[in-house]
Amino acid sequence: MRYDKLVRDKIPEIMRANNGNPIVHIASREELKIKLADKLYEEAKEFLISWNENELADLSEVIRALSEVIGSSPEQVEFERQKKAQERGGFFEGIVLDEA
Repeated sequence: MRYDKLVRDKIPEIMRANNGNPIVHIASREELKIKLADKLYEEAKEFLISWNENELADLSEVIRALSEVIGSSPEQVEFERQKKAQERGGFFEGIVLDEA
């Protein structure tokens, strides 16, 4: 069966341990950007169906990988998140802008 999708780093090892024979390659930087964007969309859809922390954790893992591939880091992304939250707030109060 053909997949052509990004998987977690240990998946080939897990498949081999279960008598599987995965055929894999290491994505180039450009291919990785595309595959991570696809994975972000896939995991967001899965979260919106399930609304559970397991899928939210998958989204977080993809975002961490994306931060690295764009030359940043999870820590820098967190810094930027905190800065925005301090300047503009978060999304916790549920404020909906109806008109402006």
